[in-house]
Amino acid sequence: MRFLTLILLLAAAPLTVAPAADYSIAVIDANRVVEESPQYAAAGQALQGEVAERERALREQQEEIAKLQERLERDGPLMSEDEVQRLQNDIRSRQRRLKYAQVEFQEDFALRQNELRTKLAKQVQEAVIELAKEKGIDLILSEGVVYSSDRIDLSDEVIERLKQRFQSR
Repeated sequence: MRFLTLILLLAAAPLTVAPAADYSIAVIDANRVVEESPQYAAAGQALQGEVAERERALREQQEEIAKLQERLERDGPLMSEDEVQRLQNDIRSRQRRLKYAQVEFQEDFALRQNELRTKLAKQVQEAVIELAKEKGIDLILSEGVVYSSDRIDLSDEVIERLKQRFQSR
């Protein structure tokens, strides 16, 4: 019996938990950090500035097509068959070019948006890592956190770090 007890104790030994070392854990609200960073606002303004001219050109093309369609409806009965055919072909051709330009615009917009998002994510990550090293933090959690106290939330500090970096560029 003593032998069996000794074997059970030895078998259970690896299951015992070693005393926990002092770990430092913190959390950040990644969405809040991104949305409150000046880099996010600047990226949004830059993107809007980049697309404004193309949006204006697309609207002008739509307006031109609408004018041609109005002309066809208004003057069509007075026009010759060839003139009506040419105008219809012109309208179809312009509609195809407009549709192609809209698809290209949407793809370019999405690509540029992803580029800016990736750049911002890298800046946030750099600020978080820098702050973690300065504060001696072993682990920083972000998404999937159910609860965290304000005491371990570094979101404000990361936002402040991003503001400092934005101002110093």
